[in-house]
Amino acid sequence: MTATPRRPFPAEPPAGAPPRCPAGRSPAPLYGPGLDGDNLPELYGRLRARYGPVAPVSLAPGVSAWLVMGYREVLRLARDERNFSHDPRLWNLPREGRVPSDSPLLAFLGWRPALMFADGRAHRRQRSAVADTLTGIDGRELVRMVRNAAGRLVDSFGEAREVDLVPHYAHRLPALVLARLLGTDDRTGRQLAEAVTGAAAANADSGNAARRMERVLLSLIGHRRRQPGPDAVSRLLAHPAALTEEEVLHNLMVTAVAGYQPTKNWLATSVRTLLTDHALRSSLDSGLLTLDDVLETVLWRSPPTQNLPARYATRDLRLGGQAVRAGDMLVLALAAANGDPEAVPPRDAPAAGNRGHVSFGAGPHTCPAREQARLIVRTAVEVLWHRRPGMELAVPEKDLVWWTSPWTKGLAALPVRFTAPRTVAVPAPPTLPGPAAGARTPPPPAL
Repeated sequence: MTATPRRPFPAEPPAGAPPRCPAGRSPAPLYGPGLDGDNLPELYGRLRARYGPVAPVSLAPGVSAWLVMGYREVLRLARDERNFSHDPRLWNLPREGRVPSDSPLLAFLGWRPALMFADGRAHRRQRSAVADTLTGIDGRELVRMVRNAAGRLVDSFGEAREVDLVPHYAHRLPALVLARLLGTDDRTGRQLAEAVTGAAAANADSGNAARRMERVLLSLIGHRRRQPGPDAVSRLLAHPAALTEEEVLHNLMVTAVAGYQPTKNWLATSVRTLLTDHALRSSLDSGLLTLDDVLETVLWRSPPTQNLPARYATRDLRLGGQAVRAGDMLVLALAAANGDPEAVPPRDAPAAGNRGHVSFGAGPHTCPAREQARLIVRTAVEVLWHRRPGMELAVPEKDLVWWTSPWTKGLAALPVRFTAPRTVAVPAPPTLPGPAAGARTPPPPAL
């Protein structure tokens, strides 16, 4: 893909709000060519200064929503299923005919029979199947899998002195791991990764991308029904929750979207942080911080998912000083909440051991794969750092380009230069802490 060059953030529309706009004001656009992970913080600052912790935005022309930026408000939104539902069938705008049936937004926001769109008992039933499937992955085997894939990718650089790590490492590694976990081949993993990227782009091709992902997964489900194996698809099909085939399909789609794109972004941004934050790098080199501390710092500062859709108000209420109507959409601004000056430490405060960020969500819908994601990213950074020492950016930091997206913060390119010979031996894997270290361990409790 060709990266979209960074442009100035689009100005707010002139006075005169579109019909049925929350708060009766012109909402700031959460879309457009100038919207990327590098200038979103500027938008959050302007909105916070004008509206407080909850602000009106538009996701497309005439499609309004609330952007919830306050840390406390995000926690309330994430934990309170009684007043804030995950079911997009409650969304008032489509019911009022204000969102076209072919809108690219619906490829990402439309209802599906999956845990992401369910509340209460229905959510718990599906989450139990997905969480048990994920915790059935042996942590040490996952590390070996990632180390092998990462080593092959680093070897593929050959003697090149410069490499763009986004397409050649951060993009390819999660796709390879996803293929292994689903019990399929590398080609299918690449197809899934490309479809996930397209579905989450919220553009004219998003619907086609979602349908491509569905076709790939349906074929895989059919194969695993006939020939079960030691893979995530087979475990999900055999789980005692007895998911229907449609539920298996859509929970796999949600898992693929949630597992691939954020992992790719977290990996690339972590490498970029180590190359550009000299104080953090010095603390890591001197042993004051561990690599896990660095990864948590990245989650505080630059969460791979910037804005998480969505919740829908079940009744008229007030949140963050705003009057929210029943059926209004609310978007969880995870990055803005992590930087909320009213509730979280300042940016330069150490984040060592602090996992109070909301980068994986919170409440009953906390990401069930967060420990597996940590293992993948940590191992991928370790292998790259050991095998290719002496890395530096090949362009000035200000010239790095980000994908244009309201949902994710991802680098479109990360060109690096190698200033030292590559190494061959890979150090032994570290002792694995936490619940992902062994098979069939129970998931951590939701916040």
